Amino acid sequence: MANLYEENGYLKEFKTKIIEVNKENKTIQLKETAFYPKGGGQPGDSGILEIEEQKIKVIDTIKNEGSIINIVEDIKNAEERKEITGKINWEKRYKYMRMHSALHLMCSIIPMGVTGGQIGLEKSRLDFNDPEKKISKNEVEEKINYLVSENHKISFEYIDSKILEEKPELVRTMSVQPPKINGKLRVVRIGNIDFQPCGGTHVNSTKEIGRIKIGKVENKGRMNRRVNILLND
Repeated sequence: MANLYEENGYLKEFKTKIIEVNKENKTIQLKETAFYPKGGGQPGDSGILEIEEQKIKVIDTIKNEGSIINIVEDIKNAEERKEITGKINWEKRYKYMRMHSALHLMCSIIPMGVTGGQIGLEKSRLDFNDPEKKISKNEVEEKINYLVSENHKISFEYIDSKILEEKPELVRTMSVQPPKINGKLRVVRIGNIDFQPCGGTHVNSTKEIGRIKIGKVENKGRMNRRVNILLND
């Protein structure tokens, strides 16, 4: 299966064929897809599959045993080998992209291990290993919006996964290691300020993120602090 979202996060519509239908579980697997599967803190995409004159609602997208699966509302006339048109719910996806890029900026500002995170429509968050409670809400908000306004380019590339043996600091998450595919790592670069493994979708520049508001900074146990962010639209 070709993961179209990895090469072009802005692809809103695509044509392909169905390769598997599970009527009992109401799932469909496509030959190639632009639907992002839930993972890495980023929610799975929703949208529409158009088959002839029928429209099938995609409720969620997940990974299952290495395959990307669309969970649908109704199978209707979906059959294997049929041609379909997939349409992403772009409003939701674009917000996720902006949020995801903003979290990478926050990583570059807060030099601490990341213990968890989640991307959402209304707010997103990262949890940091901050036992001395050094994170300052006002300072983070000022710095992240400055980086947004500088309009840094956001791009991706593939590197040899062996680089992690030489530079383990590239991985900011303390408990989760990034996926390695055929000995390669997909990494996301934000100008010269952030460079880390990531399989998610991002905007093309920090200016697209828009102004960020830092919400609550919460204590989550003795060492963890949760920093919430909101898009100030």
